[in-house]
Amino acid sequence: MNNYLFKNIDGSALIVFRIFFGFLIACESFGAIITGWVKNVFINPNFTFSFIGFEWLQPLPNNWMYFYFVIMGLTGLCVMLGYKYRINIILFTILWSSVYFMQKSSYNNHYYLLILISFLMIFMPANQEHSLDVKFSIKKSKKTIPNWIPLLFISMIGIVYFYAAIAKFYPDWLNGTFTRNLLLGTEMPAFLIKLFKQRWFYLFIAYAGILFDLLIIPLLLFKKTRTIALIASLIFHIFNSITLKIGIFPYFALSFALFFYDPKRIRKIFFKEEIHFENLENLYGKKILKFLIIPFLIIQVVLPLRHHFIEGNVLWTEEGHRLSWRMMLREKTGYIKIKITDNNTNETLIYNHHKNLSIKQARQLAIKPDFIWQYCQRIKEEFKNKNISIFIECKNSVNRGVYLPLIDPNFDMAKAKWNFFEHNEWILLHD
Repeated sequence: MNNYLFKNIDGSALIVFRIFFGFLIACESFGAIITGWVKNVFINPNFTFSFIGFEWLQPLPNNWMYFYFVIMGLTGLCVMLGYKYRINIILFTILWSSVYFMQKSSYNNHYYLLILISFLMIFMPANQEHSLDVKFSIKKSKKTIPNWIPLLFISMIGIVYFYAAIAKFYPDWLNGTFTRNLLLGTEMPAFLIKLFKQRWFYLFIAYAGILFDLLIIPLLLFKKTRTIALIASLIFHIFNSITLKIGIFPYFALSFALFFYDPKRIRKIFFKEEIHFENLENLYGKKILKFLIIPFLIIQVVLPLRHHFIEGNVLWTEEGHRLSWRMMLREKTGYIKIKITDNNTNETLIYNHHKNLSIKQARQLAIKPDFIWQYCQRIKEEFKNKNISIFIECKNSVNRGVYLPLIDPNFDMAKAKWNFFEHNEWILLHD
């Protein structure tokens, strides 16, 4: 096993991936400013719904989040060019992780994947050639890497696709309900909308999605099917990019294909050169692999399973939904009414939650229990000089089905606790 993991191989795939990765994170950062995402998510709202435990992590005041994203974009360009690589990839990882944990109103799985890959790239010798670090003698030039590095990235993207496929095995996906709703909710020309309404088409998309997620990694691993798999991947991700408008994720996912091809071929295509080296062991990162990478991968395998150990359907309760590669699985809508009772006077008022929330935040508040719990904490702080009870009337619909109550209307949310590892009793369950 050691001989296989530490086999000395051409490092060109890692170098090209670094260039693509740096370019994509620069696009993500600058694009967030240009499209208004930074303004809508961080500047306009009065506050953000951060991950529970990270409430202290709030956006910079005024327009400083623009500067924050410019810095991230510049780190991306530096990573792409291989300039002060280690410093810039560490800085980007910290900054992007902060962006991720300080808000969850705009949640996308590729935001999480960016954190994981950025973290892994900190420990990669991705600037050891075709970089400004080598040009300026900051890093010694080297053409090879150990075999465990491409295997790491193959394993990581394999985990993502595997859990994405498994999550799709539920009734509303298998009968095409969700894919139909999803496709008809896109802004596309009339002739495409007409196509999307065809039962055969949205069922085809549903099952093609499952088959793609399950088979793409095995097909890329075998030389005879690799090119066919790459073409299928291009079609799949470009279709998603056009119809779903999900940012850099389709192109980010495509960049992992580099690690499946013979690195000598990658070198010929991108660098127009050949190298010769001895097939000796390359012991780079032996301790990193043993004490960091392997535990990291184990966590990635285990973490998406946690919702199976929490009572209730994760599609309804949301408990264990995040960090589990449950991508584009369901449409959820709802409405909410917040009642506050003064326990000293028995007076009750309807709390106007729209007064300090953006439209998107208010929409998320109506369908996500953790948002509701966090908002109740803010209400408690607002009324800290009064003895109050908070009652929630909230109903949700999944995939345009019947509306059912999400929160127990008789439970005093002023007394509610948040349980990370078990079902929260104030979230109602339905068969």
